[in-house]
Amino acid sequence: MSDKDPSYPLRKQVPSRDWAPGIHYAQLQTLPPCTFQRRRLYDFELLYVRQGKLLTKMDTEEYILNAGQLIFLSSGVYHQNVILSDSDTKLIGIHFDFFGESIITHDEDMVVNEDEVIHDKFAFEAVTVPFMPLSQGPIYSPPPECVHAMEQLVHEFTMRPAGYEWVCRGLLLGILTSLLRTQSSRDAAKSSVHTERIRALIDEIEERLAERWTNKSMATSMNMHEDHFAKLFREVAGMPPGEYLRSIRHREARKLLRETDWPIERVGDQVGYPDIHYFSRVFTANEGISPRAYRKLSRIL
Repeated sequence: MSDKDPSYPLRKQVPSRDWAPGIHYAQLQTLPPCTFQRRRLYDFELLYVRQGKLLTKMDTEEYILNAGQLIFLSSGVYHQNVILSDSDTKLIGIHFDFFGESIITHDEDMVVNEDEVIHDKFAFEAVTVPFMPLSQGPIYSPPPECVHAMEQLVHEFTMRPAGYEWVCRGLLLGILTSLLRTQSSRDAAKSSVHTERIRALIDEIEERLAERWTNKSMATSMNMHEDHFAKLFREVAGMPPGEYLRSIRHREARKLLRETDWPIERVGDQVGYPDIHYFSRVFTANEGISPRAYRKLSRIL
């Protein structure tokens, strides 16, 4: 069973100017080693590790957070937190919704009572162009100014001077913006790293065309999901991996047919088609004539 009921409308594509977050809880916590119950929230939570180590099991995944890292806990998603440090762990916890639509009067209102689930109460996650949802990559390393804003928010929420709601709302908007910018920088860095790795893989493929390359084997070598690998490969090469592989094999076959006297079987084997009949069919489909006819014509011309 999925950790998140897909029927919950958890995301809204809205302009950022329409965000009006409501802050339900903000506190500094010092906790000894312990394991919390598995639960899910009606709202969202930012959980920042100031000191120590935290394990969070969420949405079938496990995340280990060290000091200086933050996790974004989504509405409607089961999660369980485990304090891993031998000594006390210091956390900042901030519960909120994006649109101020949740009515929270007690701490218990934030946690789902599984015996009496109120489906209309689950908060929506705001999404705005050009950013991806914060929940898509839930682990963040917020910059110092973001951490300072979280500490200020906790102070305002705890002391509650006149107008604290407006201040907390402004601080949270700044925090969310900082995390979205961090997301963009992180994704750009990942994209750059993946681009270099895929270019290196392309060089390797061209040097070893005879190997049995498949989308699955290439994705595995890159330690990626096959669909994600295919998408990134297309961004770098301009075409899907299978199409690219066929194109460079055909290019190399043409070259070998023109420049060598190798038997057709050997040419096919050299470019990754050990079955001469299959090689002949593939070559003819791409070139319009058979390998043998291509060689003869290239030498006449």
